[in-house]
Amino acid sequence: MFDHVKFGVSDFAASKAFFVKALEPLGVVVVGEGVPTYGVELCQKDGTVSLILYQTDEKPAHLHIAFVAENRQQVDDFHRLAMEAGAKDNGAPGLRPKYHANYYAAFVIGPDGHNVELVCHKPA
Repeated sequence: MFDHVKFGVSDFAASKAFFVKALEPLGVVVVGEGVPTYGVELCQKDGTVSLILYQTDEKPAHLHIAFVAENRQQVDDFHRLAMEAGAKDNGAPGLRPKYHANYYAAFVIGPDGHNVELVCHKPA
């Protein structure tokens, strides 16, 4: 749906480590990196959509960003790895029928307080 999303973070090293580890189940890797104020670009292998993080002293507004998962196992793996990377739980993996019958998602709060979600819309 988007080409790239770029947002500022207060601790570049912590945020980079968090997103690289948490999004590992989706095959996300570092595809480009400059100095922290320029940032790091993360993308799926052979992908066309990227997430870019950069160091800033500005206080960003909290962000909710949702990534699409191909299956529920990726959602489970995302949550586990994100927690290992220092995230705070904001919703364990599970169905969210208030959105729709097959909305299987997990939510975590990243280093800057951003709500990061991985969602699978497919049935089990």
